Amino acid sequence: GSSCEKCDFETDLCRALHELNLQPGWIRRNGRSGMGPPYCDHNGNDSAYFLLLSSEMRSSSAALRTNVFLPTDEEHVCQISFHYWISQTSGTLMVGLQKHSEDTITNIWQDSGELQNQWKANTITINSTEKYEV
Repeated sequence: GSSCEKCDFETDLCRALHELNLQPGWIRRNGRSGMGPPYCDHNGNDSAYFLLLSSEMRSSSAALRTNVFLPTDEEHVCQISFHYWISQTSGTLMVGLQKHSEDTITNIWQDSGELQNQWKANTITINSTEKYEV
C-alpha cells in the first residue's frame, strides 16, 4: 500500500529528516522573517515555514539526511516530491542516494537554478534493493 508522509516544516523538521543531522547553516523560517526572499512559500503564504541555507554558508555545503528507508520493489515504490527555491547567490541543490552497503553517496538529481528566484517543484522516483538514505 502507499504510505505518504507530508512534510511542511510548520512545527518541526518532519519525521523523515534527522534532527541531529541538520548541519549548521540550515534555518527554519518563513516569509515574514525579514531575511530577504523568498517572501512566501510555493503557495504564496507568507507565514508558512520552509528551510533556508544561510547566505553565510555560501562557500561550503550543508546536507539534509533522511531516516532509513526500506528497499523498494514493484509493490513498494518510493517517490519523493519537493518544492525548492534557488537564489542568485546560491550554488547547486543536489539529491543523493546512499545505500547501506556503500560508503559513497550517488548523485541522482541536481539543479543549479537557471530559472532563479522562483519556486519549482520536482518528483524523484527511487529504486533500491537494499535499505537506503536520501
